[in-house]
Amino acid sequence: MHAATTDTALHEDIPRWMVLLLAAACGVIVANLYYAQPLIGPISQATGISPAAAGLIVTLTQIGYGLGLLFIVPMGDLFENRRLVLIGLALTCVALVGAALADSAAQLLACMAAIGLGSVGAQVLVPYAAHFSLPHTRGRAVGNVVSGLLLGILLARPFASLIAGWFGWHAIFAISAVLVAALMAVLARYLPRRHPPAGMHYGALLASMWTLVKVTPILRRRSVYHALLFAAFSMFWTASPLWLASPALGLSQKGIALFALVGVMGVVAAPLAGRLADHGWSRPATGLALVFGSLSFLLPHLGPATREWQLGLLLATALLLDCAVSANLVLSQRAIYALGAEIRGRLNGVFMATFFGGAAVGSALAGWIYVQAGWEGVSWLGFAFPLPALLYYLTELRGAPASAPGH
Repeated sequence: MHAATTDTALHEDIPRWMVLLLAAACGVIVANLYYAQPLIGPISQATGISPAAAGLIVTLTQIGYGLGLLFIVPMGDLFENRRLVLIGLALTCVALVGAALADSAAQLLACMAAIGLGSVGAQVLVPYAAHFSLPHTRGRAVGNVVSGLLLGILLARPFASLIAGWFGWHAIFAISAVLVAALMAVLARYLPRRHPPAGMHYGALLASMWTLVKVTPILRRRSVYHALLFAAFSMFWTASPLWLASPALGLSQKGIALFALVGVMGVVAAPLAGRLADHGWSRPATGLALVFGSLSFLLPHLGPATREWQLGLLLATALLLDCAVSANLVLSQRAIYALGAEIRGRLNGVFMATFFGGAAVGSALAGWIYVQAGWEGVSWLGFAFPLPALLYYLTELRGAPASAPGH
């Protein structure tokens, strides 16, 4: 497989083994953002972080990731991509080792911020599937890679809970450091080089991101759609463990981990969405994803209030919501990647930073609304989050036909 600078340079499609490698790599990398979420309690106790400040363990990881999305991911349009990924993995590996050895709050928090910053390498890898795919298979390739990324997100929490239960919380960071080091060796051997076209300097590159937002309607639309949908997703997965552990449902930590594992099945929608996009069905598929994402929160209101019914309907909510988010993510990335290989890094940085902001809003509201109004309040807010995106989507129907490129 040879390096390429533009889509027109391709003469053959990305091989299946490369798609699987990219999917696995994205999953391994992005999982590092979520390992600490179910372990805040024991980590804060061990490192002397007060309960009031315990949220910093996750918040600093998110801040590091957000900064990386805005200032590192766009470098994929300027610097050789494989080297950029490997540098990010090296930073992540060192930070994971530091977290595994941490016995103080300062060391741990610094390492968490660095883990977030280095983990943006996953968002340099996702566009690889578009760079090295032929146009008619691009959606399928991106969908398969995004499936790996979503699996990493969804499996990280139950995996961290189980490992911490057996070996203590330090172990998850040590295990991840070994996985990331092994991934570095594999990618250094097999990941093709990609040299973007020579062009602007770094300052102009960053300045051009705002210009892209202003002049690219597809980027604005897709960022808004997924930010609102992912806010609902993030709120669900932040608040649902509280509801599952409550006296009404009474699940243990192991039961909550199993619930999250079953919810992983929702990622099957990602490759299916990619195939729909390749066949020109992006617009109707987007509408269905937004509708299903909203309606999924109503399912627990449809059955009796018995424990068994509520657990079953909550699981159905998780599956339908995960399907909606997986599908919309693939449809969105496929649409913005079609705008041009030379700007994909910046487009991806803007898109990811925007919907990551939506995730932060959803997470921040989840605990507060659960305390104030219980799971019923969470479900109604989750239902409401995608509605503005759906109204915005309806204005798109006055535009070009569903098969129009980029939509």
